[in-house]
Amino acid sequence: MTAVCLALLAGCAQFPDASSEPWRDKPEIGAERAPQPQSPSPSEPSAPAAPPGGASGPPGPCVDPDPQVVATCLGAVSAVVTLPGGQAALVAERTTGRILRVAPETTPQPIATVSVDAAGDGGLTGLVLSPTYAEDQLVYAYATTSSGNAVLRIAPGDVPKPVLTGIPRGSSGNRGAIGVEPNGTLLVATGDAGSGTGLAGKLLRIDPFGRPAPGNPDPASPVVGSGLRSPGDVCPDVSSNTTWVTDRAGSRDVLLGVRPGVAPGTAAAAAPGWTWPERPGVTGCAAGGGTLLVALSDGRAVSALKPTAEGRFVGAPEEVLQNTYGRLSGADLASDGMLWLGTANKDAGGTPGSTDDRVIRIRPPSGGGSGPD
Repeated sequence: MTAVCLALLAGCAQFPDASSEPWRDKPEIGAERAPQPQSPSPSEPSAPAAPPGGASGPPGPCVDPDPQVVATCLGAVSAVVTLPGGQAALVAERTTGRILRVAPETTPQPIATVSVDAAGDGGLTGLVLSPTYAEDQLVYAYATTSSGNAVLRIAPGDVPKPVLTGIPRGSSGNRGAIGVEPNGTLLVATGDAGSGTGLAGKLLRIDPFGRPAPGNPDPASPVVGSGLRSPGDVCPDVSSNTTWVTDRAGSRDVLLGVRPGVAPGTAAAAAPGWTWPERPGVTGCAAGGGTLLVALSDGRAVSALKPTAEGRFVGAPEEVLQNTYGRLSGADLASDGMLWLGTANKDAGGTPGSTDDRVIRIRPPSGGGSGPD
């Protein structure tokens, strides 16, 4: 069985930082020349029709002139996960608990609603497709409920059902994330709930039924690491055989690397990470094509890093999309190579515009995907 690689014994680990070398590859972002989307939320009015004679009036309340904007007038987006084929995505609204299917030139379609307690930083904060989504169409979510934080499984046409409960809830530190490792295991990062006790502030490996995954240090426990505070996302990087976890670790923001295949407790178990002393608010992440992209909420940008096959980094991050869309949150790379991002300008600290919150689909920095030129 494959084991998660963390520098830990008995299921607890601390994560080191990495040094850097001069940055050489400057990423560029170019617009995807798609037709201008007009995707109002179901709760908002549609844009008025153009007047007769070919003249066009002012844009409607939920029509964004940016051709890269896929959906508008949403609640604060906390997570984005693209669907097979790359032409649509599922997005999570943190405070409403809604999960919506969004696509260019299509009205967002609600597919499920999770009953959430969104006080502080809680709510619906994590979203991932089942490892066998093509067969079962299942979605897994991380959410703050009235009884605590939990991992939920959502089947088409069914109500969300808990698969892992008992994660403490606090006045803060409730944000959590969920992802799928390259081998198909669910990896869950939990906030510390202000205390870090029990399953709070932990890294968990579970199977699709919420049970401890095979190969965990303690076969009876889902815990494989500790020391998390307010994780933003979990994203796999097949090219480096690493799963990355973003976390706001108090005095700094960090990027943690989890690598399978090395016995727990050895020095090679925890991949080197990256540290942002300026605390730009790391949130969603996406990896592909030799680039790791980290969305920044307070930094209002995307940080592009170059990981090596060993899980280290070449050079320093390059920030792109600076102050273009405001506070960025969820992120995912689609199978066609396009980068999808969500915004959280309606969250505390944001300055929402008339069409916020939005979902954006863009061409990623060079090397970030395998899509067309």
